[in-house]
Amino acid sequence: MAKSRRDRNRKPARRKPFREPKPLILVVCEGKVTEPQYFRGFTNACLNPRVDIRIPGEHGTPKRLVEVAKEYKKLAEEAAAKEGDENLAFDSVWCVFDVDEHPLIPDAIQMARDNGIHLAISNPAFELWLLLHFRDSPGMKRRDQVRELLEDFVEEYDKHVDFVKDYSTGYDDAVKRSKRLSEIASNSGRSHHDCNPSTGVFLLTELIRVP
Repeated sequence: MAKSRRDRNRKPARRKPFREPKPLILVVCEGKVTEPQYFRGFTNACLNPRVDIRIPGEHGTPKRLVEVAKEYKKLAEEAAAKEGDENLAFDSVWCVFDVDEHPLIPDAIQMARDNGIHLAISNPAFELWLLLHFRDSPGMKRRDQVRELLEDFVEEYDKHVDFVKDYSTGYDDAVKRSKRLSEIASNSGRSHHDCNPSTGVFLLTELIRVP
């Protein structure tokens, strides 16, 4: 059957724009409660299903945390090769830990660098990142002092985190304040984790938030 004039002049349907899937991110947390709860709440708020948050059964030094992340990364790569599906491998692997009084942090940093693993380090503790959702840098503090300051903003803070309820409205401010601390460290010729206060958590959260 011959096509009608209308059919001949009809333009082909426009294809929907192709969007690359978000990167598959592995987040290995030192803390059993605070960090995982924050990242799960943040990830849900960002509607990003491609974030795998894990808490190792064993806890020790930051170096051991990086070793565990290295093992997870290798297993995922082996599964991707075996199944012929590169989507099974992680695009980005992160470890989240505190400076606090941990030993072997330089060793952990070097091991992470050698194995393509990223670090979100807070000095002195992850609670600094939470505090920056509410106020500017408190200056050099110990972990317990930062926690006490946080309790002024989050009633009965006991290491349990509700991102949407307590932290979502201050997130952008926390990023700005964290970047400012990193710039101060950089201008002094030091890595941000060497400075108290400092936190690199925003590097990871901004990656998770990418549309």
